[in-house]
Amino acid sequence: MPRKLPALNADNRAFWQGGEQAELRIHRCTACSLFFHPPAPLCPHCASFKVLPTAVSGKGTVLSYTVNHQPWSPEIEVPYVVAIIELVEQQGLQFVSNVVGIPVTDVHIGLPVQVSFLNIEDVWLPLFEKAQ
Repeated sequence: MPRKLPALNADNRAFWQGGEQAELRIHRCTACSLFFHPPAPLCPHCASFKVLPTAVSGKGTVLSYTVNHQPWSPEIEVPYVVAIIELVEQQGLQFVSNVVGIPVTDVHIGLPVQVSFLNIEDVWLPLFEKAQ
């Protein structure tokens, strides 16, 4: 069973396909300047419909993580890290992803990370590696 991919729609397409241009695109409200995730047609802070996907640096910090040893899918090698990443652009701008490219024992809270992308079909999954 391969990774389950998201259903693309007008609201989330820029997020899931920004990796094709090596861009992590997060929705931002032009009325109040708040970044927010997941993508939505209106701002969760001020309810404005003036939102658009905006390329961010892709840099962040591991806020929390777990090491998974359960082989849920044969395509994903265990153990692997599932982490909450906070992006540098805004305090509280967080989402869940995997930390890849380093031993799971090297992952820790506070680890600086940067985005990388895994392309599967028409989706570019944002993953995170240790920042250079």
